[in-house]
Amino acid sequence: MRPSTLALLASNALTLALALIFDWETGWLVWPYWIQSVVIGWYARKRMLALRDFTTEGFTSGGQRVSEDESGKRSTASFFSLHYGFFHAVYFVFLCVHHTVANPRDIALLALCGLSFVYSQQQTYAVQHTADVEGKPSLGALMFLPYLRVIPMHLIILASAALGSGLMMTLCFTVLKTASDLTMD
Repeated sequence: MRPSTLALLASNALTLALALIFDWETGWLVWPYWIQSVVIGWYARKRMLALRDFTTEGFTSGGQRVSEDESGKRSTASFFSLHYGFFHAVYFVFLCVHHTVANPRDIALLALCGLSFVYSQQQTYAVQHTADVEGKPSLGALMFLPYLRVIPMHLIILASAALGSGLMMTLCFTVLKTASDLTMD
């Protein structure tokens, strides 16, 4: 098993353990995964900008194929940052309104989760960057891949609103989110 995969599994296991130990409601569990998603977005942009040789076959913007040059790469990374950032700004407002973090202990625990996610994403980025240098990745695929993170967050917000919180919901969400992480890895 690759170190990046082990780091992802460990960071998700840490978050699940903290959620179970401190009895976090399922909706509140979106906080650490929101942090992870922001970290992934930062590394996704970094990855796009680090590309040297890439393809944009089948990838269009405004009805035109995105150019396979520095300007195409930069405009894609900028669009991604704005769009992905907007999603996360909306989630941030939602979380602040519905799942307030006021307890210093919870802030420290979220920081711990965040650090574990930064570490695991550094490992993933190293593997991905090496593969990018050796191959010719699709810029469009790299831009859309992090949006896989948005699907589990949407689902858990909807499901916890409809079905409530609980151990099964927390476990299902964590498994779904970890599967998404491993797919991206």
